[in-house]
Amino acid sequence: MKFVDYVTVTVRSGKGGAGSVHFRREKFEPNGGPDGGDGGEGGSVIVEGDGHLYTLLDLRYNRHHFAKDGEPGGGSGKSGKAADDIVLRAPLGTVVKDGTTGEVLGEVVHEGDRIVVAQGGRGGQGNTHFKSPTNQAPRYAQPGEPGQEREIVLELKLLADVGLVGFPNAGKSTLVSSLSAAKPKIADYPFTTLEPNLGMVSVGDYRSFVMADIPGLIEGASEGRGLGHQFLKHVERNAVLLFCVAADAVDPGARYATLLGELEAFSPHLMSKPRMVALTKMDIVGPDLADAWVEEARAGFPDGVDVVPISAVARQGLDRLKERLWTFVEAEREAADQEAADDFEG
Repeated sequence: MKFVDYVTVTVRSGKGGAGSVHFRREKFEPNGGPDGGDGGEGGSVIVEGDGHLYTLLDLRYNRHHFAKDGEPGGGSGKSGKAADDIVLRAPLGTVVKDGTTGEVLGEVVHEGDRIVVAQGGRGGQGNTHFKSPTNQAPRYAQPGEPGQEREIVLELKLLADVGLVGFPNAGKSTLVSSLSAAKPKIADYPFTTLEPNLGMVSVGDYRSFVMADIPGLIEGASEGRGLGHQFLKHVERNAVLLFCVAADAVDPGARYATLLGELEAFSPHLMSKPRMVALTKMDIVGPDLADAWVEEARAGFPDGVDVVPISAVARQGLDRLKERLWTFVEAEREAADQEAADDFEG
């Protein structure tokens, strides 16, 4: 299935039904009063989070969503039928914006989160609401309120525990395929990965986390070079960042610094995320030179940066990498739970 993370759709809610102007006309009620019923509400258009989806593909090919109008009221106090709402299901992590102003209308982060993007018009009141001692036979009722029509933009930013960041051909896809059941495209040329891939990584003992393979970045990605902005937006929603730097790079530390600079230029908020480095493709170094190679590479990284040498092909160092990542993921989940609890109590 094709990965789609950006769509523009037109939505329109239904207008409310008109209230009824009606009077009782029965054989034994010659002077029956007003009994016009209310009109029904127009249908709304709602975006709802669905944890079973991971792409906006369905909405790409269905770009117009128009809800029906509410039915008018009737006599004998009968209310018109309200129109059904239209529910657009979107993957978790979808941001909804007004297509004209760019205003963020909301985002769906949890299963069942709902955003009303076009509110249905209220039904008009029937003439029975306007009777009074001085106006016992009102001959007017309210019309239904009009619906709303607007263009909205849905932009998916992947929700994952760990996001892989690196230059093309840094071994990110190979790592995801080795740690999970995901099968991203792998080849020996740059930009093999053209869309993000998600994989579930099992650490054992009922511990697991979601890893996102984000397509390779190039220098200048924060300025839109390559597909920079299209890829970088997915990094924003990852709790932990794993920088993948190939062991055969001329200067691994400089590569890490370049990647870090691109993230900071795109969004300074990314600098507050926990991060570590996987020194990939260690199988090309060989066991005799591995220790010295790693020590020399680590010298080029800033103090405090956790550098883990691995080989996804030879499956070396993967268990240690998973355990280290789990430490970060667990801490982030506990912090998120505590924040949610504080918000609930507040």
